Amino acid sequence: MRLISTLVMCSSLFCSTTQAANYSVSSPDGTIEFTIDDSQSQPKYQVKFNDKQLLSNSKLGFEFKHAPAMRNNLEIAKATTSNYQDTWQQPWGEARLIEDHHNELAVSFRDIDNKKSAYLLRVRVFNDGLGFRYEVNQSNALYITKELTEFNFVDSQHSTAWWIPARGWNRYEYTYNTTALQKAAHVHTPFTLKNADGVHISVHEAALVDYAAMTLNQRRPGTFVADLTPWSDGIRVKTNGQFKTPWRTLQIGDAAIDLLNSHLILNLNEPNKLGDVSWVEPGKYLGIWWGMHIGKNTWGSGEKHGATTAHTREYLSFAAKHGFDGVLVEGWNTGWDGDWFFNGDVFSFTQNYPDFDIKAIGEYAKQVGARLIGHHETSGNVSNYRLQMKDAFELYQQIGVRQVKTGYVADGGNIKRIDERGHARFEWHDGQFMVNEYLHNVKQAANYHISINTHEPIKDTGLRRTYPNWLSREGARGQEFNAWGTPPNPPEHTPMLAFTRMLAGPMDFTPGIFDMSFNGLGDKTNRPQTTLAKQLALYVVLYSPIQMAADLPKNYLAKADAFKFIKDVPTDWESSIALSGEVGDYVVFARKERQRGKYTGKDWYLGAITDEHARTITVKLDFLEPNQKFEAQIYQDGKNAQWKTNPYDINISKRLVTNKDKLTLTLATSGGTAIRFKAL
Repeated sequence: MRLISTLVMCSSLFCSTTQAANYSVSSPDGTIEFTIDDSQSQPKYQVKFNDKQLLSNSKLGFEFKHAPAMRNNLEIAKATTSNYQDTWQQPWGEARLIEDHHNELAVSFRDIDNKKSAYLLRVRVFNDGLGFRYEVNQSNALYITKELTEFNFVDSQHSTAWWIPARGWNRYEYTYNTTALQKAAHVHTPFTLKNADGVHISVHEAALVDYAAMTLNQRRPGTFVADLTPWSDGIRVKTNGQFKTPWRTLQIGDAAIDLLNSHLILNLNEPNKLGDVSWVEPGKYLGIWWGMHIGKNTWGSGEKHGATTAHTREYLSFAAKHGFDGVLVEGWNTGWDGDWFFNGDVFSFTQNYPDFDIKAIGEYAKQVGARLIGHHETSGNVSNYRLQMKDAFELYQQIGVRQVKTGYVADGGNIKRIDERGHARFEWHDGQFMVNEYLHNVKQAANYHISINTHEPIKDTGLRRTYPNWLSREGARGQEFNAWGTPPNPPEHTPMLAFTRMLAGPMDFTPGIFDMSFNGLGDKTNRPQTTLAKQLALYVVLYSPIQMAADLPKNYLAKADAFKFIKDVPTDWESSIALSGEVGDYVVFARKERQRGKYTGKDWYLGAITDEHARTITVKLDFLEPNQKFEAQIYQDGKNAQWKTNPYDINISKRLVTNKDKLTLTLATSGGTAIRFKAL
């Protein structure tokens, strides 16, 4: 069902320059209210939730190079409202059907003196939050030097924030800080906070296209200003004068799990532009990857080279035998020898090392029924990659590759491009240039029916709706930091990701490590600081349509009973429900499988994880279908499990349940529970 109505609220005949105008729009359920006014000739907005002020007098506008600012001396010329209700279907995702129900307010601002149009602010308010964007239609080029958008949180001295620093050397790959809101200085989004009333808010952006990523800078206590990531020449955004910004978004809820159950970011993106995307396939994969991180293999050539023909054949055979869709192979192409981190100029994306026969591997993959998953590491030299991209995708298409993991390993601000004069320029991963470069890669891949999993990416802003071959991405501190990070990811890291990074979209975290003792056990060594059961639960909690079984095959064979859950769990869901949780403490998710391939669409899965604190959680099973019996296959921390010295203690059991039952989950320190509810 689709409902649309429009009302003209104000026209230039009614908006006086002598009296301030203000207009409001509320969510369909009335809990969220957005108000905008032009008092003191300065556009400002406020937000209320449940009749209480959340944001007060937050300014809007722009400053430009060689053009008048759109800051002051502005008035409202016209305002219209409309409402919309529809349900749309994802080709893959955390839920098949997404409801889009919102009310919209469109407000046009003009210069008070010459009556020329400045911009239109379009606001959409949903029951789970809101988004607003600027729409500018000028005849001359405009180079943005500042976006003046503010987020002025009330009662900031009693609010808590969870955040990572913006524009640092390591992109988004940091552990999260938990501080008073006023201690959050310069932050990336999604940026999560909780006020004194317990209201949870996430600030982010949606549909980031041909624009710089928005970071947030706290200028005064509680007042965060948009700080766009600059080009190498200092300009923030370069436009021809006609542009739409990304949506500035606020997800809002009474409880932390309300943020997890929001579809706001997806709803603010445009529908699929690729047409038929039946060739985009969710699934699970293995990889010649973890061995490099723990020192068993190397990316480059030599006697420890991981990407050899023989080694890849072994992995493909194992994948096919155990029901995996493919094998990721990193280090197959020339350029990895030496200090490859700084070696982006010499990577070839079509020339394999002599000990890796890519065409023979392609044939063997077809023979056994598990695909080769491609890999393109740029080491931050995107001009070198762009010159070879077409040939690289053509090669992969010829040998049957359907998914490619791309990599942009480079310190922040060190993405190398060659400008039109042949000079090297160095850009940020999340500046306008790279925003466009990442999307160019995804669009090019679509021409060859190839899907992309981006590592060292631009942050997710929901573009998977518009370009469904953008399957997943990294954009956070992943599993590899447990092999060599200083320090490794702490126990709170994954329950923290659920309420921060994961609000943006899928993450290729690469769970499933079964051998915690490759460097010994304890809290002073590099290793996953989790129990075995928590590694299983991550497959449900941290959503990605492509999930990796990251450990070595021999480690899965050694714990075959636990490995069964990884083999069973799907990656494409009919519906998903966050049942309980608190930011950085714990989280419980239930997801119903989507009917696809071997999956009947009848089973449910549950994942629960905790931080360094052991806890007992009671879960109602009322999400299960009534009048249906299920076999609960439970993978739970054993009685003596704890992550430091006894991570392998796991209790695997079965019991019959219905939607009238409750389960008590006992989670060890940094532990978890994973459950398959098999419909009977």
